[in-house]
Amino acid sequence: MADQLTEIHSMTLMAHRATQLKDEYKLHSNVISMCKRNNCGKALMIAREARDMLGGNGIVDEYGIIRHVMNLEAVNTYEGTHDIHALILGRAVTGLSAFK
Repeated sequence: MADQLTEIHSMTLMAHRATQLKDEYKLHSNVISMCKRNNCGKALMIAREARDMLGGNGIVDEYGIIRHVMNLEAVNTYEGTHDIHALILGRAVTGLSAFK
C-alpha cells in the first residue's frame, strides 16, 4: 500500500505540473501524452494490485474494486493506447516520426 500511495502522489504531481504548464501557455502535446501514458497505466496497475490484495473478494461487486479495474481498462483504451503515446513521445525525443 505504501508503493500505491507513493505512485498516487507521483501521478498527482505530474498532473499538477501539466496544469501549471497549461496556465503558462507552455503545455505541449508530448507532455499530455506523457501524463496520460503514465497516469492511466499506473492507475490500472494500482487497481489490479488492490484487487489482488482482496483475493477472491476482489472480483465481487460487494467490494467494488473490480468496477474500478474495469473502468480503468476502458480509460486506458479511450485515452489513447499505451503504444500510441509511446510513439508520440518517441517523436518528441528523437524528432523522427514512426507514423504519418
